[in-house]
Amino acid sequence: MKKLKYILVFLFVSTVTCIERSRSAKAYLNAVLILSVGLISIGGQAQQLQSYIEEAESNNPEIQAFELQYNIAEEKVNEANWLPNTEVSAGYFVSEPETRVGAQRARIGVKQMLPWFGTINARENYATSMAEAEYVEITIAKRKLALSVAQSYYRLYETRAKQKILEENIQLLKTYEQLALTSVEVSKASAVDVLRLQIRQNELQQQKEVLEEEFNSEQTTFNNLLNRNENMSVDIVAAMAIPDKDPIYGTEALSLNPELIKYEKLYESISQSELLNQRESLPMVGFGVDYLPVTARDDAMFTDNGKDILMPMVSVSIPIFNNRYKSISRQNELRQKKIETQKEQQLNVLESAFAKAISQRNQARIKFNTQAKNLMQANDAEQILIKNYETGTIDFNDVLDIQELQLKFQMNQIESVQMYYVQQSIINYLI
Repeated sequence: MKKLKYILVFLFVSTVTCIERSRSAKAYLNAVLILSVGLISIGGQAQQLQSYIEEAESNNPEIQAFELQYNIAEEKVNEANWLPNTEVSAGYFVSEPETRVGAQRARIGVKQMLPWFGTINARENYATSMAEAEYVEITIAKRKLALSVAQSYYRLYETRAKQKILEENIQLLKTYEQLALTSVEVSKASAVDVLRLQIRQNELQQQKEVLEEEFNSEQTTFNNLLNRNENMSVDIVAAMAIPDKDPIYGTEALSLNPELIKYEKLYESISQSELLNQRESLPMVGFGVDYLPVTARDDAMFTDNGKDILMPMVSVSIPIFNNRYKSISRQNELRQKKIETQKEQQLNVLESAFAKAISQRNQARIKFNTQAKNLMQANDAEQILIKNYETGTIDFNDVLDIQELQLKFQMNQIESVQMYYVQQSIINYLI
């Protein structure tokens, strides 16, 4: 059951990859939230790390900046629904032209140009595609933040676990010291043996205090990731173990990495940009009306004398010199080719990082198993020494050698566990 809880920590992101097949970014995050609640209800240890990640996402200034940028991009969708300015003109005839029905005094006109059918919709689609690309940036930033929080958490665990092992070894050496003092009294050991044991205790105490400084420094880093008081205490799981089996992933899972999806969104946004460019290269149609007030003639009386003039108008704006639009189309084509090459390069980078993480995770398991065997044999050697003490023969140099080996194997085991989970967190980020 305890191993299941640890597995849940890194299964979180890997399970999410199935959800990322959804084309809606908001639906994706909602699904992640549901999954998180499920993990919290199953494993308390998974809940601890996940709660820290959620706190970091809520408080991190970089994430907030990305969200604001996305809000700006969303607002640009509303901005896209616009029409050219309505033109209103007015003029007064200083020298009034005479017409059959009277003199024209002024001219007032109103005109509205309208883009070709579908242009506004094309603008909105382009703005929406840009907003989706911005949303992927939020997903990438959250993934990177989750990776940083997890890695810092595992470093804190490593430091605390090593301190615990050091304290246990210090207590063990104190027990040996009492054995040595007893042996000195019956002339079966020398005072030098006692001093060696005390010196070894001092060395372990020094390592423990140095680790405390490392823990405080890493705790500050961790709290800064969560954007909270740097002196706040961090609850760390007491013990972690490598699970019996590793989750199996294939490189095809990398296709769902947001860093690759980002290029797909950018490619789509350029496609929408090209559709908009084609619409904007079409004519614009204008509708308007001119109003001319007329002064009635005094020298004649006839029908329509002094009748004002109302003249509806239609105009067409034709982009005859359209090299600009042709150039934009060519630029869009080149941008898409550039994005394709960038995506291919990024996939190569992700595949290399994925293979390295898998390899180092496997190395961590191999090292852990080897250290477990070594530790078992060292414990057997320790038992032999204890039995020798009962028969009255004990070499405290051997005691120190065995204790040093035990400590080495225990430290290596902790480092292997830390390395395993750090590499698993990298794998979770990549898939």
